[in-house]
Amino acid sequence: MNTLLDALQEGRLFELPEDDKTHALQFLAHVIEAFPEVPAGTDVVGYVMKREEAMNTSLGKGWACPHARVPFDEDLKCVIGWSPAGIDYGASDGRPVALVIMYLVPENQRNHYLREISMLSKALETYPGLEKIMDVKDLNDIRNYLLDLIDATKETAGPDTRARMIRLQAKPSEEAVAFRDLSNLIVEPVTLVACPSMKPVVLAQNPNLVEWLDSVNDLIGRIENEGIYQNGGWRVVRRGAVTYQGGRIAYDCLAIKPIPTSSGKAQ
Repeated sequence: MNTLLDALQEGRLFELPEDDKTHALQFLAHVIEAFPEVPAGTDVVGYVMKREEAMNTSLGKGWACPHARVPFDEDLKCVIGWSPAGIDYGASDGRPVALVIMYLVPENQRNHYLREISMLSKALETYPGLEKIMDVKDLNDIRNYLLDLIDATKETAGPDTRARMIRLQAKPSEEAVAFRDLSNLIVEPVTLVACPSMKPVVLAQNPNLVEWLDSVNDLIGRIENEGIYQNGGWRVVRRGAVTYQGGRIAYDCLAIKPIPTSSGKAQ
């Protein structure tokens, strides 16, 4: 269950903003789309929703493991979503889902993913404290709950996992230092409309984001050529583009930014 440990270590644990299944899946998929390792334009949302339409990904007992299989090679990764009220997920046991573990499964990691899911399924069958999930109050409780579950399986997981758990408690990763509480991310869909000889039009609901993007020089050039623009705390990732008559292009993007703390620093 190393991938789950990585997610906890690197701060990829989120309180879901809504208890709607579709919105929860879209939120987590958008977060994955913003990973630096994911090529611009990768439709993680589309992969996840298509898989969910084909088969419900609930594991029962309040857990679900949706995934996106993507046509490139990378490390196996996951993000963790927690719903305090529970999500009506259509699970076979009728229970609401409290934990959604969404995996990004590259071509070279399919066997690794199957082993990870198999180990997780066994843990859900044998972990004696599984019902405690209904008693958790915040993300720190969820983190400790997951670490306890992983710790309960360590005898069969091998010495490497036990060592990783010790490091997890003692030393956070560099990514975790940069983003200590990614549960407080701002995730905003953005459309950038480029027209010949005209300033780009920014379409977004967040007024601060619109103001910032309006002030960026060569925004369209960076999005077109590199697929990513990052500055001022925001990371804007191109997901796709549609070309219209007259040379107009609409870029479908995702903007992601940690909410500042009271001290003014990103969490």
